[in-house]
Amino acid sequence: MNRRDWLIGSAAGAGSALTLGLQQREYARDLRPKRSRIAIVHADRYSDELDKLIYEGLRLFNLNARGKSVLLKPNIVEYIPGKPVNTDAQLIGAAAEAFLRLEAASVTVAEGPGHHRDTDLLVHETGLADQLTHRKIAFVDLNRDELIKTKLQANYSGLGQLWLPRTVLTSDFIVSMPKVKTHHWTGVTLSMKNMFGIVPGCRYGWPKNVLHWAGIHESILDICATVCPHFVIADGIVGMEGDGPLNGSPVHLQTVLFADDPVAADSTLARLMGFKPEVILHVQEAGRFIGSLDEKAILRIV
Repeated sequence: MNRRDWLIGSAAGAGSALTLGLQQREYARDLRPKRSRIAIVHADRYSDELDKLIYEGLRLFNLNARGKSVLLKPNIVEYIPGKPVNTDAQLIGAAAEAFLRLEAASVTVAEGPGHHRDTDLLVHETGLADQLTHRKIAFVDLNRDELIKTKLQANYSGLGQLWLPRTVLTSDFIVSMPKVKTHHWTGVTLSMKNMFGIVPGCRYGWPKNVLHWAGIHESILDICATVCPHFVIADGIVGMEGDGPLNGSPVHLQTVLFADDPVAADSTLARLMGFKPEVILHVQEAGRFIGSLDEKAILRIV
């Protein structure tokens, strides 16, 4: 058994052990859209051509961004040269530019890194600072933003409430921009797991220790039931396989995935990575109330 098979087996084992407990708990509301749409677009590399690719990808969904405050939530964890750990800076910049072209009132990039406490340094090391400066895009460190006490709309973790950043809660349109990676605890780390980054480290520790103690799958479900991303732009041009989310190996998927449903996005990406989404506990459970897990019910535009 290779390490990839071991990771898949571990995720399946964790899911079977916890599923009974999860099924006995409840969520406050059913967030599943009437239809779930995805677009899988080929991209060979990170380049200036992403500006056009992202803009055309968004236009496939006829998104109404005019006059809205758009929040882009990438996955920025740690700077490790040569490792595809973070959402690519050029892709983030292209997404920001695309929403401005769609006449968004404002576009903000925001993240609360789980490992690195010096967010400014991390933004510079990853090259994101150059993209933000060039395009005149604001950045907010969610680890240190003003907080609002927020009641959770599901009760999987038992936390009941979280202090969440004002920037996130007051945004009109939230876009989760994950890096497509494996994860040694959750199997995969995609658009829903990416929302871990909105929970402030200044209050909940690094790497968001309180959420780990409460259960990672459970916390993902509670966060996404409360602050569900409206859209997904996933960076799968170069992803990570093996011992993710930090120490795995690059895998050239040459893919950018767009979706208006985070569960549809994550289940599709899990299949692309060689996982059965039903064995990823938070993805399986989210299919009950956040989005569509059934491949037949997901409309593929491209």
